[in-house]
Amino acid sequence: MTTLTHSGRVHAALEQLDSVILGKSAQVRLALACLLAKGHLLIEDLPGVGKTTLAQALSLTLGLEFRRTQFTSDLLPADLLGVSIFNKDAGNFRFLPGPIFAQVLLADEINRATPKTQSALLEAMEEGQVTVEGVSHPLPTPFFVIATQNPSYQLGTYPLPESQLDRFLMTLSLGYPNEKAERELLLGQDRRELLRGLKPVLEPTTLEQAQREALSVHTSSALIDYLQALLRATRESAHFSAGLSPRAALSLLAAARAWAWLENRSSVLPDDVQAVFAAVVTHRLTSRSSGSPDPVAVKGLLEGTRIP
Repeated sequence: MTTLTHSGRVHAALEQLDSVILGKSAQVRLALACLLAKGHLLIEDLPGVGKTTLAQALSLTLGLEFRRTQFTSDLLPADLLGVSIFNKDAGNFRFLPGPIFAQVLLADEINRATPKTQSALLEAMEEGQVTVEGVSHPLPTPFFVIATQNPSYQLGTYPLPESQLDRFLMTLSLGYPNEKAERELLLGQDRRELLRGLKPVLEPTTLEQAQREALSVHTSSALIDYLQALLRATRESAHFSAGLSPRAALSLLAAARAWAWLENRSSVLPDDVQAVFAAVVTHRLTSRSSGSPDPVAVKGLLEGTRIP
């Protein structure tokens, strides 16, 4: 279907990522699909399971500029976006860009920052630009935010509001590795050494071409019928306080197209929608009883919706 996939470069990128992030090929594939769909990724997990390693490996493998910002309770929006400094000699203001001006930004432990700082990401993630003192500054392309957050039961966390959560195309959890992968991790090379040895498999221009191709994968009328049936199920379900919005529907379609592209298909199949469904919708659906996402109920939506 696509010359990029047939050349093996994207699959070579996946293989390189799998060699660093052991035993998590499904999550690695979803992360790459998220980037191909021009979305942003939220990873919720315990410290030490490889969230930062995944972000660094992605940026190195794809030849993208990477920056990491540790979110803390005293982090200010200006610390992230940048500031304008008055130049007395020139008689004007000069903008000093913050760490957000990178192609891959790792917003580490985003829910440890205050809501004011969290909201500073909103315009950047949605519009691809930041505005400081009335002046808009475009961000690099491609622009990909990988945010990590600690479980909400840990101290010192601020829950992300729905408007912020909706900016993330997908949420993932890496979890503990299986026994085989963990043994290989214990006996193998240090992950930091592995990262230093990674070489770019793609470059930004090739990645942007891949993004255009992924977002143009054909969707049939029957596939849209299936997608709408899933949307209707979320809106009519007694499990959730509200169903998926039209914007969520567009996000699900974009992610399914990217997954189909990775599978080297010329059109989206129900299998592609099912592969990305949980990652795209779980953080957007709130349980009526607990007030938090319910992965079991989300899985039930797929099982209870007939494929045309």
